Amino acid sequence: MPTQPLLQPVRLGALELANSVVMAPMTRARAQNAELAPTDLHATYYAQRAGAGLIVTEGTWVSPDAIGFINVPGIYTDTQTAGWAKVTEAVHAAGGRIVSQFGHLGAASHPDHFGGRLPAGPSAINPGEKSFTPSGPKDTLTPRAYTAAEIADTIADYRHAAENARRAGFDGVELHAQGPHLIPQFLNPRLNQRTDAYGGSSEKRAKFLLDVLDAVTDVWGSDRIGVKMSPGWTSGTAFTAAEETLADYDQLLKKLNDSDLAYLHLLGTAGTTEERIALFSRYRAHYLGNIVANLGFTQTLGNEILDRGIVNAVSFGAPFIANPDLVERFTQGHPLADGDRDTYYAGHGEGYTDYPAFTAG
Repeated sequence: MPTQPLLQPVRLGALELANSVVMAPMTRARAQNAELAPTDLHATYYAQRAGAGLIVTEGTWVSPDAIGFINVPGIYTDTQTAGWAKVTEAVHAAGGRIVSQFGHLGAASHPDHFGGRLPAGPSAINPGEKSFTPSGPKDTLTPRAYTAAEIADTIADYRHAAENARRAGFDGVELHAQGPHLIPQFLNPRLNQRTDAYGGSSEKRAKFLLDVLDAVTDVWGSDRIGVKMSPGWTSGTAFTAAEETLADYDQLLKKLNDSDLAYLHLLGTAGTTEERIALFSRYRAHYLGNIVANLGFTQTLGNEILDRGIVNAVSFGAPFIANPDLVERFTQGHPLADGDRDTYYAGHGEGYTDYPAFTAG
C-alpha cells in the first residue's frame, strides 16, 4: 500500500521526515545508573526504531529538581549529554531523526527523590498523583509554592537543557506539557492559585509555558521545537477536563499560532473514530500549524485521520515497543507483535532491545 498517508513524507517546521509516523515519547526506566545517563542500550533501542519519520525521546529531566520517576535519564549534566550524543549518532547513522523531550514533574514528584525535601509546584496544593520512588509508588504530598526566583531558575534549567540537546546532536526538542507535569500544573486553575505574573487568569497561567518556550527558542529557533499537550487529561484530584479548562486550552492553541512551532503534539481521548476525529477537528479549528495526533491510534485510524487533512502526522507509542520495524510492518502489511507489559519499565535489554524485526516463516 505505497499510497498510505502514514507512509508519505512530511515537513514539520525545519524537520523533514521520510514518513508521517512519529514514535511517541515513552518512559522505559532503563537509566539504571547513578548519573541517570543514557547508555549504549539506549542507543541500540532508539536506533532500532529509526524507521520512524521522527523519534521523540522519553521525557528527560531538565534538572535534579525535575525528577519524579526512578531510572529516567536527564539532560542536565555533561555525562548525560555525552550519553545522548551516542544515541543521536546511532539514530542518524540508521537514517532517522530524533528530538529530545524535556520533562519536569514539579508538584507530582515526592520528597524521596530529593533527600526528604518537598517538591515545588505553582501553589502549595497537592495534585493527588502518585510518584514512582526508589521504594515504590507513593502518594504525592502538598508541595512548596515556587518563589519568583525559583521560577526564573527553572526557566533557566530548560534553556540549559536546550543547549545540552544541541551539543548532543538532536534534530530538535519537544516540551513535555502533558498530563500532570509541571507545565500543566501552571495551566491548571485548581493547582495554580498564584496572584503574581504567573497566575490569576488563564493568560497568566500560560505565562510559564510561554516563558519556557521563549528560553528554548533562543537556543533552537521555533521551527525545531514541538510542544506536547493533553487538554482532555484527567488524573489525580486536580486534573479533570471540564469545559472551562478545555476553553482555556482552545485559547492557548490560538496563542501558540504566534510561536511558529515545528508542531503541536496533541493527545486525544479514547472513543469511536468519529469522536476522535471530532476532537482533533476542535484542535484544528484553533491551531493552524502542524499537528501530530497521539493516543491509541491504529494503522487504519492513522491513515484515515491523515487522509481527512485534520492532522499532519500521527504518533504511536506502545506499538513501537514490540515492533522496532513498525513502519516497515505498515508498509508490507505484516502483523504487529505484542509487547510484554511486565518489562515495560523494568529490566535491561529484556523487553527493550530484544524484540526482533518481522521475519516470514
